Amino acid sequence: MSLAAIDWSQPWLGPYRAMGEAAAHAALRTTVAAALQQGAKPASAPTFVPQLDLPAGHAYEAHIFQTGTVPTRDNLHDFFNGLVWLAFPETKRRLNALQAAEIARNGVTSTRGPVRDALTLFDENGAVLDAPAALWKALAARDWHTLFVTQRALWSEARLLVFGHALLEKLTTPRKPITAHVLLLPPPDAGGPAALDDRALARSLDPQNLARKPFVPLPVLGVPGWCADNAAADFYDDPKVFRPGP
Repeated sequence: MSLAAIDWSQPWLGPYRAMGEAAAHAALRTTVAAALQQGAKPASAPTFVPQLDLPAGHAYEAHIFQTGTVPTRDNLHDFFNGLVWLAFPETKRRLNALQAAEIARNGVTSTRGPVRDALTLFDENGAVLDAPAALWKALAARDWHTLFVTQRALWSEARLLVFGHALLEKLTTPRKPITAHVLLLPPPDAGGPAALDDRALARSLDPQNLARKPFVPLPVLGVPGWCADNAAADFYDDPKVFRPGP
């Protein structure tokens, strides 16, 4: 799929549409890196540079941490990575700092280790759910019928943020099996910001917690309103997608 074909009306693109639609249009005339640099950007956003600016043999995450620049290719994957940087710069900087610290501690080896594995998983395929406790309980149990049918009305009080840029890329061609890794976060303090707030999300990323892989799988097209077909209860009667709990 090309940047011009992105359907910005899709609900998972809501947090990114304002910046993304303009950047996608600009990228048709220039590079993705240049398009991401145009327009209003948060003060904490990095500088997007061509992929050739990454020296051969240099670790990508370490380079970003050391230079404040993000090497960017002209493809959908890096385009969505840039959009997440623009929408959630504090969270992306926290992820990058944790990656760089692990690289400095252990070097770049054939295996990332549990912390870097979890950081990469969230960065690429993660999501964050702000929802009533009953939905969380059903999700953790993979009780899909309760989550999406019995308690369907509760989704009016829920928000799902698709954070992972690879996940956003996959969703440009929506398919029923596409699954997010939802990060289980501690509830915000009373009166504090919601988990979907950039600064609060960044603060919540604790390496020890991440090393325990606190993720729950969620087929995102099961979310009410995210796929017309899921209005029928039998949409969820598909054990290859909505797999039973452990």
